[in-house]
Amino acid sequence: MRALLDIFSDVSPAVGRLDLLTPPVAEAVTAGWGGVPAESVVFVDTDPGIADTAVFAEHYGPELLDASANCVVVAGKRGGETTLAACVVLSRARVDVNGVVRKHLGTRKASFAAMDVAVGETGMEYGGITPIGLPAAWPLLVDPAVVDQEWVLIGSGRRRGKLIVPGKALAALPGAVVLQGLGV
Repeated sequence: MRALLDIFSDVSPAVGRLDLLTPPVAEAVTAGWGGVPAESVVFVDTDPGIADTAVFAEHYGPELLDASANCVVVAGKRGGETTLAACVVLSRARVDVNGVVRKHLGTRKASFAAMDVAVGETGMEYGGITPIGLPAAWPLLVDPAVVDQEWVLIGSGRRRGKLIVPGKALAALPGAVVLQGLGV
C-alpha cells in the first residue's frame, strides 16, 4: 500500500473522515464487514473535478489503472422485473454487461442503470459509487483481478475522495460474488 499512499498528499483512516463519506458508506466503514476492521480502510482526499477514471489517471499517473477499480450499477430485465446489481472491475477493464452479467443475473437484457436510478438507489454521487455501503440485497459482482490486488483504490461514495482497501475485502462485502470474466 505504501506506493499507492505515496501518490496522494492527504491520506488518513476513513473512520476519521466520516463527514466526507455518504451516510451508507460511513455506516459500512464504521461497522466493518467480513472480518475487515474499519481501521484497514483509508480515505484519500482528492479533487472532485478529476474523479472520472481517465482524468484521474492522467493527473496521478496511468499506473493507477492497475491499482484502482470502478464500481458500476447495472439493471437486468426479464419480463416486467428489474434487478439492480453492482459490478467492480479494475479501471483498465470494462464490465461484460451483456455476457457475464446478464447470464449471472438470469435476465434477458442487461445495461448500465440510468444515472438517477444509480444515485437514488445507492445514496451515492454519480462518479463516486463504491461497493462499500451498497444495498445489502443487491448482487455485488467482483472481478477476480480486483480481489487479487493487495490494495485497491475505489470510490468513496462521493466524487470528492477515494478509499483504499485490501482487494480481498471487497469479496467479503454483503452479496459479493467473485465472477470470472466480469472484466474484459
